[in-house]
Amino acid sequence: MDLLGVVHDQLLGVLGVLGSIVNLDGFGTYFHWHFIYISVANLIVIGLMVLVFVLAIALPFPRHRSKRDVDDG
Repeated sequence: MDLLGVVHDQLLGVLGVLGSIVNLDGFGTYFHWHFIYISVANLIVIGLMVLVFVLAIALPFPRHRSKRDVDDG
């Protein structure tokens, strides 16, 4: 069996264990506020996307060293 097949089998095993921990057979939980009606799972995903966006804006980008910094040592 090649490496990709082994990784695929291991991933299916991990997902099987995670699927047995979380019950996905029930009804979803919804957040209701005035005219907004959204599932809690979607609300969490949207919140995480906003968090990643804010971190991408707030964190500094790596900078290249200038020629002067390289010459100094």
